[in-house]
Amino acid sequence: MQRLIRQILTSRVYEAAVETPLEEASLLSRDLGNRVLLKREDLQPIFSFKIRGAYNKIAQLGDGERRRGVIAASAGNHAQGVAFSARMLGIRAVIVMPLTTPQIKVSAVSGYGAEVVLHGEGYSDAAEHCARLAAESRMTVIHPFDDELVIAGQGTVGVEILRQSGGRLDAVFVPVGGGGLIAGVGTYLKALCPDIRIVGVEPSDADAMARSLEKGRRIKLDSVGIFADGVAVREVGRLTFELCRSCVDEVIRVDVDELCSAIKGNYQATRSIVEPAGALGLAGLKKYVRERKVSGQTLVAINSGANMNFERLRYVAERTQIGEQQEALFAVTIPERPGSLKRFCGEVLGERNITEFNYRLSARDAAHIFVGISIRDESERAAFALQLSGAGFDNVDLTDNDLAKTHIRHMVGGRSHEAGSEVLYRFWFPERPGALARFLERMGADWNISLFHYRMQGLDYGWVLIGLEIPPGDKSKFKAFLSGLGYRFVDESGNPAYRLFL
Repeated sequence: MQRLIRQILTSRVYEAAVETPLEEASLLSRDLGNRVLLKREDLQPIFSFKIRGAYNKIAQLGDGERRRGVIAASAGNHAQGVAFSARMLGIRAVIVMPLTTPQIKVSAVSGYGAEVVLHGEGYSDAAEHCARLAAESRMTVIHPFDDELVIAGQGTVGVEILRQSGGRLDAVFVPVGGGGLIAGVGTYLKALCPDIRIVGVEPSDADAMARSLEKGRRIKLDSVGIFADGVAVREVGRLTFELCRSCVDEVIRVDVDELCSAIKGNYQATRSIVEPAGALGLAGLKKYVRERKVSGQTLVAINSGANMNFERLRYVAERTQIGEQQEALFAVTIPERPGSLKRFCGEVLGERNITEFNYRLSARDAAHIFVGISIRDESERAAFALQLSGAGFDNVDLTDNDLAKTHIRHMVGGRSHEAGSEVLYRFWFPERPGALARFLERMGADWNISLFHYRMQGLDYGWVLIGLEIPPGDKSKFKAFLSGLGYRFVDESGNPAYRLFL
């Protein structure tokens, strides 16, 4: 730890990076009843803190290492950090990226002068190929987080926070992927001001650090969510884990809706749009204040990056209201007789603000309504469910149902009696030509597609909902097809939203 602090204080990051401001978010401070400060790493030359660690590592290579060049596996901000740093230092850089990487990211990296090698379906494939190329070429691998000099470079964020705040802080909220940023920031701050709480923030579907710290050993996740792709890491680093065991007080998990709410909060405070991973710090801060009921404290959230694809904003806007606990979604069954819809709207909805309303005849005796309403807090959501039940309307709260929020609200249409033996699955398809064709080529010739819904979200992967008619005798064959496909999937056949609306 002493060696790391010395490396932090003697790092060379400012040859490439800038000292970013620590800004007070007045509106957030007022709303949350605490002094909220935002560390603006989204203002770096590559719009991410990753430039600090990458440059500090590359700048301290020996002459022989510089001549052989550097190589890294990444489809995100680390790739840009390595490429930018190598160009500044006049060093050859090779970046291995998955075949699924959107062209905008490939162009950004090649625009800094790096050679891009596309290989594999995901990060793991790219990393393995990177290791092979490094062994053959003797190029130096620049790891995105599990390296002392990389961690030291990220630790300079902590140096700036302490100096800019005068040390008058209660807690710092740090986005966590592989752990490089929180290991550097946490080690430095705890060494000088041990009373400052170091709080990591992870997506609930990519919580490798939280699970590892809970178990006391590194845990490798079977899969990770892709919304916050900048922190989609299945296993944290060996070095970062050991450092975090000493300096991290806790890790908070946040969901997609809470992340979208934080992206909006950052925009209102700074007029800058951060990427989902960049909003983790603020999402965790807001959840910490809400659950712990703290007030009058000084809290820092690190805005770690702003490399946001514009196409993702539609999805973010859709999920923001739920993330702020200002919208609730319900499935309501009403009798199919004259006056039922009028009664539901007049007596139950009344003067409530409706955010969504989808109606579909289900049978001659009943109809289903997909309805969204504005709420002030969670208690109002529970009260509305009781009101529905009290009025005699069967209902299901879909506010936390991801299938309903991602797909069904856009495709309410009823069930076809012709679709026999239907199963429903959600898939994560790589966003590249041929993904659907690959799926169809491997699918059984006798399996009929009965439902298909796709929405582009500006991610490396698209979300696809597929209904398939699978004969009872083909169940084992279907399971073998799924396991050999190579795409992540979830069985939604038992989801109540599917049964009601599709």
